[in-house]
Amino acid sequence: MTDLNAFVDRYLAVWHEPDPGRRRLKIANLWTPEGANITRSLEARGYEALEARIQKAYENWVIAEGCIFRSMSNADGHHGVVRFNWEMIPAGGGKVISVGFDFCLLETDGRIRDDFQFIER
Repeated sequence: MTDLNAFVDRYLAVWHEPDPGRRRLKIANLWTPEGANITRSLEARGYEALEARIQKAYENWVIAEGCIFRSMSNADGHHGVVRFNWEMIPAGGGKVISVGFDFCLLETDGRIRDDFQFIER
């Protein structure tokens, strides 16, 4: 994988995707079938769980709260690992509401096996 920031852009686009069918395809392109998104309070493993997790985040943060997630353009990685930060802001601009840190373990095909997500305080 040569352009890690492009990988992050594709990753963040999943969380903004309004169409469930397109979201499902984007998930399959980014995660392995057994892939996971893991936070302090949950583990969504497999496509069905990832779809539910991302749909809930979309409904809560993008629809209800009017926020977007944007890359901090600091992706770095080697040997099958990618790390990056993102921030959540109001869609119309304004103060950063939240900053996240993701640490992704990738399979040899470049898809995510485990995505450990942290919210920075």
